[in-house]
Amino acid sequence: MKLFSTLVLLSAFGLAAGPLQAAQPDPGLTGCAAKRSAIENQLKEARAHNNKGQIDGLETALKEHTEHCTDSSLRKQREQKVLDARHEVSQRERDLDKAMKKGDPEKINKRKDKLAESRKELKDAKDELDK
Repeated sequence: MKLFSTLVLLSAFGLAAGPLQAAQPDPGLTGCAAKRSAIENQLKEARAHNNKGQIDGLETALKEHTEHCTDSSLRKQREQKVLDARHEVSQRERDLDKAMKKGDPEKINKRKDKLAESRKELKDAKDELDK
């Protein structure tokens, strides 16, 4: 039974990876060009699967992107995301400190998990900043 569960889980991750790979921009692009490329790649994938709802949403996103995206505004958004993530990490660290002072092992573990999640989001935001 455990083997079956593992196979189902791995299959689910494999299926989920397809759309994520399609969302990747073409190599060598940065800023708005990379974002546009990622949207176009998602749109190709949606059309290949004849997913009408997703096609409509992506066409709208592409139109909005074309009309409003500038590299400087995109950079500012990404910088703001990094700042927000840093704030979240700081808050989670304070929460963990409080839990450690109280000594409740369950809360400590929960706060450690939340902190790890926030740190991953910060790393992802920093990685996105360089794209």
